[in-house]
Amino acid sequence: MKKLENKVAIITGGTTGIGLATAKLFAAEGAKVTVTGTRPETLEIARNELRGVADVVASDAGSGGDIERLARDVKAKHGGVDVLFLNAGIAKFGPLTSFDEALVDEMFRVNFKGPWLAIKHFAPLLRRGGSVVLNASVVDQKGMPGTSAYAATKAAVRSLGRTAAAELAEAGVRVNVVSPGPIETPIYGKLGMPTEAVEAFAKSVTSQVPLRRFGTPDEIARVALFLASSDSSFLTGAEILADGGLGNL
Repeated sequence: MKKLENKVAIITGGTTGIGLATAKLFAAEGAKVTVTGTRPETLEIARNELRGVADVVASDAGSGGDIERLARDVKAKHGGVDVLFLNAGIAKFGPLTSFDEALVDEMFRVNFKGPWLAIKHFAPLLRRGGSVVLNASVVDQKGMPGTSAYAATKAAVRSLGRTAAAELAEAGVRVNVVSPGPIETPIYGKLGMPTEAVEAFAKSVTSQVPLRRFGTPDEIARVALFLASSDSSFLTGAEILADGGLGNL
């Protein structure tokens, strides 16, 4: 039997990278999947790639109005939700002393307020036995130079996972966190850095990973599937580091 047979799954930030890979895997495991995104170009690509696999919806993860509307539409179509994979996020890196304040605000809006809003509005729709999976990062427990704002948002997500797990336990809903290390996703093309700087950054990060490589979106998708399915039925409030050993070794 498929691991998510007839389950309703919502994936924020599901038009590229980890979210897109997870949408395909969840659908292959029997889920009725809806993914969200904001950029018109990636939404269009995802609609073509996920045709017949998942619904693709334009929705800003950091907008209360958008998330409330999404929850209302999902309720009307499906009645309830079994899995939330709160994956949407943005990353900008740079020295703390010269980092732009507006970027800090935007990252907290999307990376932290986004999942907070999703849990707030979808909690009443989550069925008993449901699962919420938050996407944080190994940097939530590291002190990597240049990641001050990004790491802080992910530490906040990790904290939210604990609190939400405690609050939703009585309803029979589990909340867990996957914290990836460096993953081959389009996010590295959105860092606002010159190509040479991105390549140097990637080389530096890889040298610190015990497995000496970046992970793949599919590898993180499989962790998300584990946390979303009954395979992890006795886990809640937990964090899984899927990082090639970066956080532990």
